[in-house]
Amino acid sequence: MKRSDFKSILRFLGILLMAEGGLMGLCLIPAIHFSDGTTEQIAYCAVFTLAVGALMWYRYRRNILIEDRRMAYLLVALLWLMLSLFATLPFLVTGSTPSFTKAWFEAMSGVTSTGATIFPHVRLLPSSVLLWRSMTQWFGGFGIVLLVLALSPRLGINQYSLYTAEASGADNTGKTAVRTVVTVRRTLSVYLALTIAFTIALWISGMQLWDAVNLTFTNISSGGFSVNSDSIASVTPLQQYLLAGAMLLSGVNFTLLYLLFTLKWKQIRHKMDQLNFYLLLIVLSVAFIVCILHWNMCYDWSEAIRLGTIQTISALTTTGSVVSDSMQWWTPAIFLLLMLAICGGMAGSTTGGMKVMRVLILLRTSRSIMRNRLHPRVVNPVRLNGRPVSSHIINNVMVIFMVFAMILMVGVMVLMLCGINATESIGAAVGCLTGYGPGLGASGGFGSYAHFSPSALWFCSFLMLLGRLECMTVIVLFLPRFWRR
Repeated sequence: MKRSDFKSILRFLGILLMAEGGLMGLCLIPAIHFSDGTTEQIAYCAVFTLAVGALMWYRYRRNILIEDRRMAYLLVALLWLMLSLFATLPFLVTGSTPSFTKAWFEAMSGVTSTGATIFPHVRLLPSSVLLWRSMTQWFGGFGIVLLVLALSPRLGINQYSLYTAEASGADNTGKTAVRTVVTVRRTLSVYLALTIAFTIALWISGMQLWDAVNLTFTNISSGGFSVNSDSIASVTPLQQYLLAGAMLLSGVNFTLLYLLFTLKWKQIRHKMDQLNFYLLLIVLSVAFIVCILHWNMCYDWSEAIRLGTIQTISALTTTGSVVSDSMQWWTPAIFLLLMLAICGGMAGSTTGGMKVMRVLILLRTSRSIMRNRLHPRVVNPVRLNGRPVSSHIINNVMVIFMVFAMILMVGVMVLMLCGINATESIGAAVGCLTGYGPGLGASGGFGSYAHFSPSALWFCSFLMLLGRLECMTVIVLFLPRFWRR
């Protein structure tokens, strides 16, 4: 690795910090409008972040090319760490939390669009901080790397290297997103269009514009932060269904959404396997949970359908918005929600988890192996969208599944060593690694992670980063071979 590569990384980090400082400056709007007493503090945070970013960019402005492909992995990891570090400033400077550990946890949860929080009563927070929490999820949910890809031709960074550094494994449906900057910008336009559309829809439905903006930011990004202490339970049923629609669309591959919105049916027909499996999971899971709520917990059908539909979509898309204290539900329903969070939405979406494409490939690979047991001489290729899946992709999916499972098991063990009971350790590990947010016990439902020890909060933050970068990008940095010339 050359020294010039590190300078180029610092240059680009400076550009991203300037962008973050600009977004931080937008939080002055509610600070002034609601007179929450944080105007000066937010202004200081924004100016400081802008100044540091400008200094880094100016100091290394002549370093453009990044020649070593390994730098893509380092750049992606540093992007999330650096933006999370400066995202702690509004929490600390406004006095929302005096602890850097808790501020780091909240910032990492926001930037990685996890949704786990250490604030049990978020309504007590200043409006500027509430907007900042929502904004971190909004730009983190779309993916910082996609913003990198939009700028990469001018920075001399290989687009595909950056894409695979954040999203390892199979994503046939979204491969066009790494071929041209035009496609990335189209994806961003879909994200912006959905944000504007659902903000207006919630506003028209009777929600205050302030709440509509914040809830749209956090649900369209599969984040789950809220401006209410009871998540979205206190909004009207119509507004809950609208937010469920935002979650549902956020779990769809954004390249596929662009094709749907532009009515390019011929291209869509050959990319339907993942979408069909995604919708099938939702239908079957909703039916199961609705029946549990009606027959086992005695909810009437309308209430069971509303709660079951919204909570199931929230779990599968790893959004984490809550309409009911699911910790009071029957244990099989809670277990199914955790399994859906592990599965996650479609590849190329804002969701976390394993992604339904990988789950589908694993299932079809298992079916192919079982068929070969019965008929050893028959060739049974694994197919996706009517085409054989290469052995390279199948191997990648299997490795990611194994690594994900191992990290999940180690995560549960480490949290138990931190003094967390077994139930909460399992819930927190799943919630943080998948990006779902809510865990089990006191950290599930309408609860928070405020009672976790500092060591547990730091480890959960690490799990969030691992889950957002799909494990491999972070793990590869710890290999000695990575740092050799």
